[in-house]
Amino acid sequence: MTAIAHFIAITCYIGAAALAATPFARPVGAPVRGVIWILAAGVAAHGAALFAYAASVRQLPLTGLGPSLSFAGFVLAATLLIVEIVARDVSLTLLAAPLAAIVTVCANLVGLVPGIEPPGARGAWLVAHIALSFVGIASFATAAAAGCMYLLERRELKSRRFGAIFRFFPPLATLDRVNHVAAIAAWLGLTLGVVLAVTYAVSYNELSAPKIVWAMGAWVAVSGIALGRVAGGWQARRAAIYSSVSFTAVIVLYVAFRIAETNGGGRFL
Repeated sequence: MTAIAHFIAITCYIGAAALAATPFARPVGAPVRGVIWILAAGVAAHGAALFAYAASVRQLPLTGLGPSLSFAGFVLAATLLIVEIVARDVSLTLLAAPLAAIVTVCANLVGLVPGIEPPGARGAWLVAHIALSFVGIASFATAAAAGCMYLLERRELKSRRFGAIFRFFPPLATLDRVNHVAAIAAWLGLTLGVVLAVTYAVSYNELSAPKIVWAMGAWVAVSGIALGRVAGGWQARRAAIYSSVSFTAVIVLYVAFRIAETNGGGRFL
């Protein structure tokens, strides 16, 4: 059941991205309703897979690399679905849906092996910090995707090449608004997640330098965007560049720490 539901979710995410790309192949309007329905089907299937997993192992999919990656893909896809429904636009699906599919595929390749979940209040504490952190990272990815698309469309407009990107992408103001809102949501989620993570690590003497460095790096990056947008008066182009570059740096840092910990026999989620 879990494997089949994951396969359906991955197929839907890829299908939604492919359907969203149809205006690039031929001059048609963006199939908003179709993309949203396919994306919603993928999120529903993914949610069913995680529910089946939780029922079988009797714990939430927030511990262990495989389950956590699957949950991250689900949060990213659900966040994307909400944004697309509110904005009535599916251009973000081109970037975020394949990313959700890739993360979910990696989760299944790694294996849905549960980690050790502490009991009682300690377990709830751990689950809360992981869930909030995933929400923050998913929002950060949304802000970065909107930023990339803003830069692409802006370059298209400046070069006066009114091609598929210009016809299909939403207005620059819409992408800027998505970037702004997603950056604030990312800051809120990561702030709460990092605070809970640090206090958990200190309370139970589970300090890990790579995890703390990566978490603080991600928090500083997203805080820079949120502060720049709210208090710094950042213009759309500057925010788009910063969010795209900083999210890429956070992902590269994660991969580097993951490889280093694996080679050293450690466990870096």
